Amino acid sequence: MSKILLSASHIVQYFGERKILEFEKLHVSEGDRIGIVGANGAGKTTLLNVLSGELIPDEGTVIRKVPVSYFRQFRKQVERADPQKCRELGLSGKLSREHLSGGEMTRLGLAAMKRDSLLTFADEPTANLDAEGVELCCRMLEQCPTLLLISHDRAVLDRLCTRIIEVRDGQLHFYTGNFTAYRKQREEAFRRQEFEYQQYRCEKARLKQAARQRNQASQSVRKAPSRMGNSEARLHKRAAGEKMEKLDSARKTLLSRLEQLEVKEKPQENPTVRIDFSLTDPPANREIVTGSHITFRYGDVPIFENASFSLPKGSKTALIGPNGAGKTTLMELIVSGAPGIRLVPKAKIGYFRQSLDALDPDKTVLENVMENSVQSEGTMRGILARLLIRREDIFKKAGVLSGGERVKLAFARLFGSPANLLLLDEPTNFLDMPAIEALQKMVQDYEGTVLFVSHDRAFSDGCATRILRIESRKLLAFEGNLTAWEKKQIETKSEKKIDKALLELRLAEVISRLSLPGCENREELEKEFARLIAQKRAL
Repeated sequence: MSKILLSASHIVQYFGERKILEFEKLHVSEGDRIGIVGANGAGKTTLLNVLSGELIPDEGTVIRKVPVSYFRQFRKQVERADPQKCRELGLSGKLSREHLSGGEMTRLGLAAMKRDSLLTFADEPTANLDAEGVELCCRMLEQCPTLLLISHDRAVLDRLCTRIIEVRDGQLHFYTGNFTAYRKQREEAFRRQEFEYQQYRCEKARLKQAARQRNQASQSVRKAPSRMGNSEARLHKRAAGEKMEKLDSARKTLLSRLEQLEVKEKPQENPTVRIDFSLTDPPANREIVTGSHITFRYGDVPIFENASFSLPKGSKTALIGPNGAGKTTLMELIVSGAPGIRLVPKAKIGYFRQSLDALDPDKTVLENVMENSVQSEGTMRGILARLLIRREDIFKKAGVLSGGERVKLAFARLFGSPANLLLLDEPTNFLDMPAIEALQKMVQDYEGTVLFVSHDRAFSDGCATRILRIESRKLLAFEGNLTAWEKKQIETKSEKKIDKALLELRLAEVISRLSLPGCENREELEKEFARLIAQKRAL
């Protein structure tokens, strides 16, 4: 039996008057690889904070038999980063920079994790990382003997986890297998709940109808006609009374069954909402933003050199490039109106920053979204509900929201604002799966122009109508999403292989002819040979 490294029992945790967690027990054994999932604000980070000892629970006990190495989201600073890990994570020569990108900061946090810990907690460790960074992070976490992981990345959860804990309504729900297995079980449960709800509705309607029919039949039992004799009247009255008694008894039985019928709740579905985009006074220009001959550097480090780009009206453009290539920098240059960048007069920017510094922590969710909204309060409530912030949650102060809830609030503010040009920097970070899917649908439906950076492949492919790649300090456009671009690259490489094979056949023929004694047209063949060699090198 595996050694228990951590146990928690009878845990209760409040934030103010709100109960966040309440569960009986949790054991973490050596070798466990547990993914923690749940809606934003459900208590995932709170759970790790309680288990790590960073937060003392209001009730219950946590026993840790080994130290915990804890990678936290929203790190303010990183200390004692391992130099070797810095090199492994591609940070060599970058730590002296005044500005590090979000992905580079995440890599720095990973480099600071303890190497020899038996128990590792990781809260969104792949946030802001490019594909190479995610791969390096996964390799590091695969070396951890025991792991508790919060992540919104489905592929990472599938790769690293063999158990899933869902935090829902303060309770812990346990599932065997990776995220795909958990998702399948949840979908089966949803279909079962939907079926049971429909069965409940049908049975409830049937019992109500049957009770009404019995009641109507009882009331329609006729009294004895006045012309009927006394003896016949008594017999009729007795028969009518027996019939009414049977009908009333049947009706009461039906009503009793109706009262005892187990109530089945309807599965919750996302509401639809219509944003009136005309209220943003959108521009009619063909291109909303253009950039020409942009050159920018941080100190001695060049980021862009003579780069150009454009954002067509209504386009959804994914900005692609490795960590530190300048994705966030380009957005900042657009916002600041840097030299070489032009916005059309009616363009109004809504900028989602990784720092989330636009929110007022002392105002409620509803007050925050209405502060700069051009949409009605009803529409804004609909946007919040679509982003899974519902009912009494809209009256919470922004300062008590979880990381994911703050991200949702920031998006609601953007979609309701006067902006008609959205810049989204890592929009899926810290969002739960349902929220990512809801945001993806909102971006797809948005009538304005969007430039976004995301390392969530499913989100990027689902939203992008075009991509803008940062390569060799230039900006290269492609019509289509990243998967379409990769397919095109494969096709191009395949064509180059065919071209190379044909060149080699022709080279062999030319060499063979040049080697013949008394070769005719030697001068022309030698020129062709030189040309073929140059073409082969170019391929």
